[in-house]
Amino acid sequence: MLVAFSVSPAGTGNADGSVHDAVAAAVAVVRGSGLPHRTTSMFTEIEGEWDEVFDVVKRATEAVQPFGSRVSLVLKADIRPGYSGELDGKIDRLEAAIDAHKNSKNHS
Repeated sequence: MLVAFSVSPAGTGNADGSVHDAVAAAVAVVRGSGLPHRTTSMFTEIEGEWDEVFDVVKRATEAVQPFGSRVSLVLKADIRPGYSGELDGKIDRLEAAIDAHKNSKNHS
């Protein structure tokens, strides 16, 4: 399964609203998990089996808790039994489709 999630504290007391230290703590948990992952400016994606992925999400959420009075978690999951390597596989298929689309327009 693939899970994309974003976790951040609220009630941090930071005048500029910055949450990078809290997010760094969460990403450190993900990176230490050994599971395939990717972090972008808005979400972290992680791939693995249900229990191991949700354990990492839980621990990442717990790592953020000390940074504020509450925590916000946004999560999206793609549950596709029997598939692995989808963190890159989905992107590879998308890029191939984009290339095919461009090539078909160039030959029209």
